[in-house]
Amino acid sequence: MNINMKRIHLVLLAATVVLFTQCGGGAKSEATDKPADGLSATTLAIEKPQLTFGFIKLTDMAPLAIAKELGYFEEEGLFVTIEAQSNWKNVLDRVIDGQLDGSHMLAGQPVAAGAGFGRQAGLVTPFSMDLNGNGITVSNEVWAKMKPNVPIGEDGSPVHPITADALAPVVNEYKNNGKPFKMGMVFPVSTHNYEIRYWLAAAGIHPGFYTKENIQGQVDADVLLSVTPPPQMPATLEAGTIYGYCVGEPWNQQAVFKGIGVPVTTNYDIWKNNPEKVFVMTKSFVEKYPNTAVAVTKALIRAGKWLDTPGNRPKAVGILSMPEYVGADSVVIANSMTGTFEFEKGQKRSMPDFNVFYRYHATYPFYSDGIWFLTQMRRWGQIPESKPEEWYHATIKDIYRPDIWKKAADMLVKEGHIDATDVPDTDGYKPATTDFIDGKTYDGKKPLDYIQSFEIGNKDH
Repeated sequence: MNINMKRIHLVLLAATVVLFTQCGGGAKSEATDKPADGLSATTLAIEKPQLTFGFIKLTDMAPLAIAKELGYFEEEGLFVTIEAQSNWKNVLDRVIDGQLDGSHMLAGQPVAAGAGFGRQAGLVTPFSMDLNGNGITVSNEVWAKMKPNVPIGEDGSPVHPITADALAPVVNEYKNNGKPFKMGMVFPVSTHNYEIRYWLAAAGIHPGFYTKENIQGQVDADVLLSVTPPPQMPATLEAGTIYGYCVGEPWNQQAVFKGIGVPVTTNYDIWKNNPEKVFVMTKSFVEKYPNTAVAVTKALIRAGKWLDTPGNRPKAVGILSMPEYVGADSVVIANSMTGTFEFEKGQKRSMPDFNVFYRYHATYPFYSDGIWFLTQMRRWGQIPESKPEEWYHATIKDIYRPDIWKKAADMLVKEGHIDATDVPDTDGYKPATTDFIDGKTYDGKKPLDYIQSFEIGNKDH
């Protein structure tokens, strides 16, 4: 069957599903409310089978591409179109306005929309797309100035993780010469913004506060951070507009490939197994189409599992390199997706957890992950006023929806697609951890204590 015939077949099948749901789906929907053992994907009455999802050209959009290319969406009765978007603001606006049914999104975007920073809307995430996956890259000139400040190992190569202590003298040198030190990140509420700020502040470098008057977040800043869309990062670095950036893959490895910059650290070293992107729909969508939301989540969970199954990453690289997805050279994508990461040219290091899509319960939307973003929004002034501890928990529980994830996962267990051990026994909060580059303790149940622990940042009493 050629591609056009297949598409016609899928459209006809979608129409059949809609007709069945409207004309004879009542009993079927009732049966879905109380699933029996041996449940199959076909028992969900899909309210909206034809869907359009968005993404940005980054390797961590992989669960969407895999769910489509391997037929997981189709097996759930979903006929999905995936469209690349120009930037994160466009992603947010198109989901809120209903032009997209859902999207690959920065973890901070639905959180900020619910917390009152930027455009406000009722957004929810039932699925965390991945852990880790970002890096911080500096220009060759900056790296040459940093390198003398970095400890060297017995093998003659820099000792990792590289902290921003090595960058501090360089920032001071630029400042003394009257040259502002400029770095890029992808969006004001991106993980990248909070990670580069965390890395800088841990070394005593002030990344600046947000205020009503300064929405760029550059008040009291030693380093001026500005927004650059991910695919434009290498070219902006090469042009000298910025001296470094924090971005997801493949745009750090692209700098190495082009010989224009050196990645100095990854977000795995800033916060081990940190949450990265999420899949987002509007609250009204999941209320109007609850079965569809569960079916989408099922397909994405299966895609995450496939991505973390040994031996599948080379095929994933081939899919992601297709122009309709990431579209970067497969050699560049493979650098990080297959468990290695190249820092200085020729300095490849084994990083099996650089991209995690399923292990460590990566797909589960933990409340504590969302609360971390709220603490950083408050730390840097995006949330301008002190909030009581209860506000953090109530706000995130309206946005992160592990209940939808759990419904999807329980069905997948019954269908034999995932193991029961893949479903975490949790109240939604991860245990307290010190897996940060500065060794600080983060306990999602105590956000105010965490905010208070930083030397640089707003304080809450």
